[in-house]
Amino acid sequence: MSQMMLEFTPLEKVRLDPGMINLYDYEFNPVLAKLGDWNITGAAIYWDPSLGHKNTDSSVCALIFRDDKSHTIFLHDLQYMVIPNECPQPLMVQCDLVLDFLNRYNLHRIAVETNGLGNALPEILGDKIANRGGGIIVQKITNNTKKETRILNTFESLLGSGHLFAHVRIQQTTFMSEMLGWSPIGGIGHDDGLDAVAGAININPIPIRPVGTSIHSFSANTNFKI
Repeated sequence: MSQMMLEFTPLEKVRLDPGMINLYDYEFNPVLAKLGDWNITGAAIYWDPSLGHKNTDSSVCALIFRDDKSHTIFLHDLQYMVIPNECPQPLMVQCDLVLDFLNRYNLHRIAVETNGLGNALPEILGDKIANRGGGIIVQKITNNTKKETRILNTFESLLGSGHLFAHVRIQQTTFMSEMLGWSPIGGIGHDDGLDAVAGAININPIPIRPVGTSIHSFSANTNFKI
């Protein structure tokens, strides 16, 4: 009887291949809760913050949709925020950009990574939300797992199974080049977009259901004989 032999791949040789991502160019239909022919069951927005200055770590906000029935993930949008070095309040500016991002997709919950710099952000973001009239929930996320491990565990199975999709607009960001340059041993290029997307995939999603159409009224036919 033949037996399949599995060959171990050293960590330094492991890479994420962006060519294994399935691309699409349609937008989410909230009435039907669909992306093209896919039924969407959940969404998540995750912010991996930094000061956002040029030539430093990127501050990235990621939006994913999910079809949990088919275990498919759709990376729908990424916002890389670059703030001028001379800006006196970079986090305040980013909070406004993030809330605009949320409003664009009519979503009302965001997860914020609070490790390091992000520790003060929920309060700053909460004040901004209150000034805009409220209605948005801020979820605090503290990661204790090594970043490279989170990224590898999240993307490897999705890419291998063909269950990771991305909107064509993602090609206009640095996300694909991050994948090409990434290594699980670290120290190679930026990985902030990868980290933000991994965060969005791994949190509990916002449930998505069809909005439905307008309600039609019907008149019962009472002209009958017993």
